[in-house]
Amino acid sequence: MGPIPIPRETRHRPAPQVPLRRDARSISRTSLPGNPLAPSAARRFARAALADWTRLGLLATCTFCQGETCCSPGRHSTDLLADDAVLIVDELVTNAVVHAGTTVELLCRLEVPSGDAPEDAAGDDSGDTAEAPAPDEPAALVLEVSDHHPARPVQSDPNGAPPSGSGTPGSGTPEYGRGLQLVSALAERWGITYRSGLKTVWARLPLEGRDAGPGRSPAEPAARRGPRAAGLAAPAARRTVRDDPEWAGGGAHSFLAEASELLAGQLDEDLVAALAGQLLVPRLADWCAVWLDGEDAQAAAAPRLARVWHADESRIEPLRTALEKESPRLPAPPYATPVPVPWPALETTANDGTEAAEGSAVEGAALACRLVANGRSLGTLMIGRPGGSTVPGEVTSLVEDFARRVALGIGAARRYARQVTISRVLQRGLLPSQVARIPGVTSSLVYEPSDDGLAGGDFYDVFPCPPDDRWCFMLGDVQGSGPEAAVVTGLARPWLRLLAREGYGVGAVLDRLNRLLLDDATEAAESASLMAAVAAGGTGAPPGAPQASPGLPEGRQARFLSLLYGELTPRPDGTGVRCTLASAGHPLPLLLRPDGTVRPAAEPQLLLGVVESVAYESSTFDLEPGDTLLCVTDGVTERRSGRRMLDDGDGLARALAGCAGLTAQGVAERIRRAVHDFAETPPGDDLALLVLQAE
Repeated sequence: MGPIPIPRETRHRPAPQVPLRRDARSISRTSLPGNPLAPSAARRFARAALADWTRLGLLATCTFCQGETCCSPGRHSTDLLADDAVLIVDELVTNAVVHAGTTVELLCRLEVPSGDAPEDAAGDDSGDTAEAPAPDEPAALVLEVSDHHPARPVQSDPNGAPPSGSGTPGSGTPEYGRGLQLVSALAERWGITYRSGLKTVWARLPLEGRDAGPGRSPAEPAARRGPRAAGLAAPAARRTVRDDPEWAGGGAHSFLAEASELLAGQLDEDLVAALAGQLLVPRLADWCAVWLDGEDAQAAAAPRLARVWHADESRIEPLRTALEKESPRLPAPPYATPVPVPWPALETTANDGTEAAEGSAVEGAALACRLVANGRSLGTLMIGRPGGSTVPGEVTSLVEDFARRVALGIGAARRYARQVTISRVLQRGLLPSQVARIPGVTSSLVYEPSDDGLAGGDFYDVFPCPPDDRWCFMLGDVQGSGPEAAVVTGLARPWLRLLAREGYGVGAVLDRLNRLLLDDATEAAESASLMAAVAAGGTGAPPGAPQASPGLPEGRQARFLSLLYGELTPRPDGTGVRCTLASAGHPLPLLLRPDGTVRPAAEPQLLLGVVESVAYESSTFDLEPGDTLLCVTDGVTERRSGRRMLDDGDGLARALAGCAGLTAQGVAERIRRAVHDFAETPPGDDLALLVLQAE
């Protein structure tokens, strides 16, 4: 890289600036953390600021659109301003994060000549660092990026050697000041201002004469720019910028960066395909189509046409009809290189026999590119540009880069879909298909896994134990989550059913389950969990897998399990039921009397799977008509809001006391709502609660 350009002039004094129309809303500022996510957040903020100014009327969409004369798509005077601003912000914020590592302050300001501003606005101190505009200067957008590391010089040693303590010795490439060449090329004027504890790099982008288009004079009135759309859901598409060399060298990088962020955040392959079409059309092409290959057993099937997008929506269906007849034929090896393909044979007449719309049969250049990720072909991307025989090389290279990002997004969405499928299959086998109806008792159950894509660690069951007139219930929570927890759940619930039906009492059931969790069956559970993790696309042990605990033989891992287990039997007098239960490391059940009093219904005991020589004891009490027993997992008691938990200060007991007089279903819904309302964010753990109410 050549010498870093030196700014034309650096001022060391703040100069007052005048906001556009005396409106404080013409200034937008934000503070960003000094981490790798800051550039992405800065790009979104800059686009949002321009969009807000357009919506508020501080910026006109396009100065050249007057009366009945409007610019064609892509020729608006707003196009390059948004791309240039986002690119400069991205570069400067990246510099600040990499070379200063402090909090980054970003300011975007609309600026008019001081001679056009009201007199009482002249003393406005909204501008901190950029020099004041001369009275005859045009309106401009000013960008300022500040960090709190002013000691780092921004200059280049002639020999390319970094200053002491920075950069890489002998590399020949300074590790500071990158991006300033780009700023110098795009900005009318830029500079660096040092203040006490603060360094600011600012750039001034004039609003006048930018992308005026054929026949437009740069001397026309200043274009108060702002994107027609925020560009947050999808970067704004522009038709003619695809052939603009300036955009190909600058805005294209911003386009690819935002496309990567959008595509990587989608978990559905069809949505990735839809976004790809909206991103490409009409910025790089007039139309776009995406085919998706089948998976596994469907791999040999014909590709599925997942998405067709056209700049003219009236032509989407005719184009889809033509493309459905035959997918593009590409070379056999899955190379992700764009190749020219024949233009699709579009119908020249409409369905009613009349002539199709003018230009619907115009041919042009079509390009197809395989979507390849990790050496596997996932589909095909095809674009069309009418009016030419070939696609420019710059566009071909850009489409190739874009196709790689689409392929990565589709691959990630498919891996997520496989994981969700495995988890749902596991979940169906881990939990009962229905909860048994207990005579004389009304029950209500709430179960909400924290992640729909993973099998949860909470489990429950209510089942009869013939031939005795007993009904058993359980509510448990396995350590961890995901496949490991699912496998232990799949073992614990059948073991509990078997022990209960063998006639063991509540305490004896927990004793035997504790020993089972500590014996060699745990090793089988670990092997099965590792197999499930590999099947879900992982390698080796899942992240966060617990390590071997002290005192266990080598090769074995502890499997902790909290469990609330009990049994219900009818009372001899026919009123209510007798309940015997035990809690092993589980949140204690709460008993609500009709008068609103609440008390714990069990004593705390050790978790299952920790110590072998432990004897579990049970508690017995009567559930009289109107009594309510609430059983929950730690997803309820440990629900957090900042540093507070829901059960701090007996918070759950107070919430239950307010449920006196409600039905079992009403109590369950009231507690569920209390959990969700306790914090603004969704629950981060599985939520399970069981309510039993004597009739």
